[in-house]
Amino acid sequence: MSDQKKPQPDPGIATLCLHAGPESHTPEQGITNPIVTSTAFDYTRDVEVRYPRYMNTPNHRIVAERMAALEGADEALVTASGLGAISAILIGLMQPGDHAILLDGLYGGTSDLCEGLLKPYGLDFSLWDGQADSLEALITPTTRLAMVESPTNPLLNVIDLRQTAETLRSHAVISVIDNTFATPVLQRPIELGFDLVMHSGTKYLAGHSDLLCGVVSGSAELMARIKPQAIRLGSSLNGQDLALLERSLKTLGLRVERQSDNALALAQLLDEHDRVAAVYYPGLDNHPAHTTASRQMQAYGGMLSFRLVPDCSPDGFLSALQWITPAVSLGGVETTICQPIRTSHARLSESEQQRLMIDAHLMRLSVGIETLPDLAWDLEQALASS
Repeated sequence: MSDQKKPQPDPGIATLCLHAGPESHTPEQGITNPIVTSTAFDYTRDVEVRYPRYMNTPNHRIVAERMAALEGADEALVTASGLGAISAILIGLMQPGDHAILLDGLYGGTSDLCEGLLKPYGLDFSLWDGQADSLEALITPTTRLAMVESPTNPLLNVIDLRQTAETLRSHAVISVIDNTFATPVLQRPIELGFDLVMHSGTKYLAGHSDLLCGVVSGSAELMARIKPQAIRLGSSLNGQDLALLERSLKTLGLRVERQSDNALALAQLLDEHDRVAAVYYPGLDNHPAHTTASRQMQAYGGMLSFRLVPDCSPDGFLSALQWITPAVSLGGVETTICQPIRTSHARLSESEQQRLMIDAHLMRLSVGIETLPDLAWDLEQALASS
């Protein structure tokens, strides 16, 4: 028998979810990292002045380094919300007079930030339709960054991330993606050429509908420009929330795998139902970007949308559900459903809603980890009763 040790393989995503980043516990503390609640630190005993708003306490460091490992990034930063991460990116990387490209139909909070705060301060934005052949024409000498989502909210459109990143890099434009729907379990955009990845950590990363947070990951050079703005914006989490996030990350791989499996099965069920006019899910063979999604994602995620037939009552359908709860937000362990026209896209004008194909019959389903036959029964009985 050879006494030569086998080389250690690269850790899998589920292992990284549990063990990546530093561990500050001692034998007396057990196997979980302690929660540091202090807002006052002895500056004479440390090389760095620590303060929670500076995002440099032990709990900040533990979660940030784990997220960086999950994304394959140099560094990461945990913020108080997803919009806190987006704000730090845009304010940190742009100056008055600069231009950015935004994917048409981005998260409404991003659009509101750009229109309500950043445009009046002299920043300029253009919308991109997501088609590869139209991106280059939007790039100007003052374009500094482009921000996309894939899959998108709520119609689960998918863009070719590698091609998008290559186009932007050829013009020295920073590429940013909101990876909330996919998570690093299913999609690692940095490996596909993207510069920055952000999440509304409130969703899948936290995963239990009880925590508000955001994350941005990228190169050390870009993060050095973003972090000071996040500090100035006051977008910091406390030690207890950071510990909740670390706890949640440990099961991220398991949760997302189960949610993706459930979502694919439900999408197939709904796609064949006579009370459903259309299903939007990249895991379906008939999705226009199914091939692209299969190339750049490990699975297709826990989010799907579907459109009820015209004579189906949206209110009747929602009120008939037993296990599935109508609720805002997404990504929790429980299955929830919402109408984008009354939630995420309620502030859009009627003409914008029509342009984006958003109406009262469009339902967005965030699939949880429940037993699949129970979810299938619930959708079928609610469709039948409406």
